[in-house]
Amino acid sequence: LLFLSETGGKDRRSGLILTIPLCLEQTSMDELSVTLDYLLSIPSEKCKARGFTVIVDGRKSQWNIVKTVVLMLQNVVPAEVSLVCVVKPDEFWDKKVTHFCFWKEKDRLGFEVILVSANKLTRYIEPCQLTEDFGGTLTYDHMDWLNKRLVFEKFTKESTSLLDELALINNGSDKGTQQERERSIDLNFLPSVDPETVLQTGHELLSELQQRRFNGSDGGVSWSPMDDELLAQPQVMKLLDSLREQYTRYQEVCRQRSKRTQLEEIQQKVMQVVNWLEGPGSEQLRTQWGIGDSIRASQALQQKHEEIESQHSEWFAVYVELNQQIAALLNAGDEEDLVELKALQQQLSDVCYRQASQLEFRQNLLQAALEFHSVAQDLSQQLDGLLGMLCVDVAPADGASIQQTLKLLEEKLKSVDVGLQGLREKGQSLLDQISNQASWAYGKDVTIENKENVDHIQGVMEDMQLRKQRCEDMVDVRRLKMLQMVQLFKCEEDAAQAVEWLSELLDALLKTHIRLGDDAQETKVLLEKHRKFVDVAQSTYDYGRQLLQATVVLCQSLRCTSRSSGDTLPRLNRVWKQFTVTSEERVHRLETAVAFHSTAEKILQECPEQPEAFNEMDQFDEIEAVGKSLLDRLTVPVVYPDGSEQYFGSPSDMASAAEHIREKMKLVSLKKQQLRQPEATTPES
Repeated sequence: LLFLSETGGKDRRSGLILTIPLCLEQTSMDELSVTLDYLLSIPSEKCKARGFTVIVDGRKSQWNIVKTVVLMLQNVVPAEVSLVCVVKPDEFWDKKVTHFCFWKEKDRLGFEVILVSANKLTRYIEPCQLTEDFGGTLTYDHMDWLNKRLVFEKFTKESTSLLDELALINNGSDKGTQQERERSIDLNFLPSVDPETVLQTGHELLSELQQRRFNGSDGGVSWSPMDDELLAQPQVMKLLDSLREQYTRYQEVCRQRSKRTQLEEIQQKVMQVVNWLEGPGSEQLRTQWGIGDSIRASQALQQKHEEIESQHSEWFAVYVELNQQIAALLNAGDEEDLVELKALQQQLSDVCYRQASQLEFRQNLLQAALEFHSVAQDLSQQLDGLLGMLCVDVAPADGASIQQTLKLLEEKLKSVDVGLQGLREKGQSLLDQISNQASWAYGKDVTIENKENVDHIQGVMEDMQLRKQRCEDMVDVRRLKMLQMVQLFKCEEDAAQAVEWLSELLDALLKTHIRLGDDAQETKVLLEKHRKFVDVAQSTYDYGRQLLQATVVLCQSLRCTSRSSGDTLPRLNRVWKQFTVTSEERVHRLETAVAFHSTAEKILQECPEQPEAFNEMDQFDEIEAVGKSLLDRLTVPVVYPDGSEQYFGSPSDMASAAEHIREKMKLVSLKKQQLRQPEATTPES
């Protein structure tokens, strides 16, 4: 019978639907009757007037139980029931039903009984008003409804009892004299249950009911007026309103009693705080004026000040608590206490704020002094490091290391500038604070202490300025020397590079400048290119000589021995001599080739009919001699002054050039033979 319920569905007359699910087990009619009485007591009279539709689910029960339940409805709720739908199993009761026709008993029963299958129940009730058990779409959770009903019953019981207790307490506080009211409050001070807990339970219940009502369309859960009618939402709201009213009065009663007790305690504590701050607290601050002459001294003064602040913080904590208590009493709005409370609050705030401002000023002054001494110490260490770097002689390995050292030197000098600027700013800020210190002196003359502090600060800044100026002068000298060393290394590197370039030009001359040209015109072009090539080499050599001369001058200026110029000059001269010898050999070969090609081309272009050709036979002998001389030079290596030898190109390259010369010599020889044949035939004719 636990699942006997009102699902919230409505029949077509807007009457509530009551579902009675039966099972195979024996059903207690007494329990069923009691449950029906309880369920029928929940809806309002307006709902009852619309009547009920009862669904008796007999699909899992026996016919005699179903019949008994239907007949029982006649005795329990005959007036409220308008229709009873008995859901039968498919083709199971047909024979038995013929012995008892419910529709014939309508007048005696007082309501109409319909025997119907589950799938045909929608003929009498809309599907949207039926649960899923009967093929409908109405969402209903019986356990959820039952749990909420139990919460409602518990809330109703507890809230009713609590309302009676709170009314008794509140009414007692409104009667009699003040002593009687206090005694009444003491006797009935605590209710039997916690009002906050009961209120929270009621709010949660009400929130759940309202959420079920307004989540129908958005949450996909259909809603019916069952929540208002069966769970008594208006009753919950009415009980909550009454509880809030009585609980508010109860809280006010407790608040008044507590406020009267607090007022006397506040007055006593306020005077304790004021007396200590204006007495021992102020005396502690009068004795602290120095700022220290170093980081350690400033830290010691800060530690002493922290001890003073620690003692004050205990009284400030009392002040905060008292101020909160006074504010709470002021908010209560009792006119007879407002003037006294405001006077106490103003007196306490004035003394505490004045003392807190003095503590903060002293703390800021000591912090500024500590920062000043910290910056001064850092700057002193930077100056010491810079001076140590300047006192060490420079012995770099190359120009890059000099550049790196110079960059580091500039960075250190810049860091010193920044540090000195920071020291000036910190010092000026500290001097400004010291100038305002007299306003906290309580009439004490602090001129001597201030003068000592000011002299110390100005002395530190002047000393750092002098040390920085000396380092700047030394940096200027060191910078000039290092720049000269950079230039020296650059000249040496460039001179060595010039030697490398000249060596590359010599190598290119030997390996790639090997062609002698196929004719006189091409050979002349090669000769002109070679002269330009020699000009480039000459410029490279002159550039190297100038760099080495500059190296000598820089070494003399720096009073040092060059690291690499000693062997660079001999190397430069040696390579240049080798290039000169090779170039001269190349020029000689090209000039010989020009003479050879020019003569050969002249002979080959002359016509045999010209009579003067027979008188120039000696030119053939000359061209043969030049060709043989040129062939001989191609096989001879270039001999350098140191006795070493080098060949132009590879043997195959030289063979190719020689072959071309030989072919042209053959053409000249054939021309010579052609000229001799006419000379031999002339006498015969």
